[in-house]
Amino acid sequence: LQVLGFEVDTVNSVQFSNHTGYAHWKGQVLNSDELHELYDGLKLNKVNQYDYVLTGYTRDASFLAMVVDIVQELKQQNSNLVYVCDPVMGDKWNGEGSMYVPKDLLPVYRDKVVPVADIITPNQFEAELLTGRKIHTEKEALEVMDMLHAMGPETVVITSSDLQASLGNDYLIALGSHRKTKADGTKVTQRIRVESPKVDAVFVGTGDLFAAMLLAWTHKHPNNLKVACEKTVSAMQHVLQRTIKSAKAQAGEGNKPNSAQLELRMVQSKKDIENPEIIVKATVL
Repeated sequence: LQVLGFEVDTVNSVQFSNHTGYAHWKGQVLNSDELHELYDGLKLNKVNQYDYVLTGYTRDASFLAMVVDIVQELKQQNSNLVYVCDPVMGDKWNGEGSMYVPKDLLPVYRDKVVPVADIITPNQFEAELLTGRKIHTEKEALEVMDMLHAMGPETVVITSSDLQASLGNDYLIALGSHRKTKADGTKVTQRIRVESPKVDAVFVGTGDLFAAMLLAWTHKHPNNLKVACEKTVSAMQHVLQRTIKSAKAQAGEGNKPNSAQLELRMVQSKKDIENPEIIVKATVL
């Protein structure tokens, strides 16, 4: 986000030695009191003026509830504030979904967070958790996105799914939906599908990168979800391809790269983040 010209105030929801994709990690999980104290410091200096709030990985339900209070307060100050929420809860492995955060976060996301969010970026498993509906077809995915719109957010992007891609099994489908209310009260929905090449490795942090890129590109293309998603997914592809190439080189012929070797090559991808060459096209549905 800083590379793309945003001034960022960062608050860590956890302070870990490393991400949890490694065998071991040490550190602290912030609770709501600690978050409140940090926010109070910003408020006392009258610098709590924001255009965007972006949240991702959180492990504590009270912390998440406090995020909602803060977002609501910031929206009272600036009615144009856009809250981008990546509801990080879990994912599917070999078709089976499981949560990797405490289960008590789900009702907080569903009942409190999503209703105040403007843009959400769940994966398929998280979209299913939030709506209580399973997705087997694109039609069902669009219905789930409509249910998520009805909960509050204008923009819903299902960042990854196990739907069958028209380009074949080596492609991953993402779906986006943007619902706008026109001046006369009618609602217009733009929907898109993006098919991007699968990269055969388990990366950590791709969701965070996706949400940050989507925030930046929807800011630059507010009424064009197609272009915003093309730039987001293309930037992701550039980063992942560079990462896997580098990881394989480090691991050596025939060896599987480890967590350290698969760390996203963000710094090396600075130019691709700033100005991604569009290598993935979106289809308007």
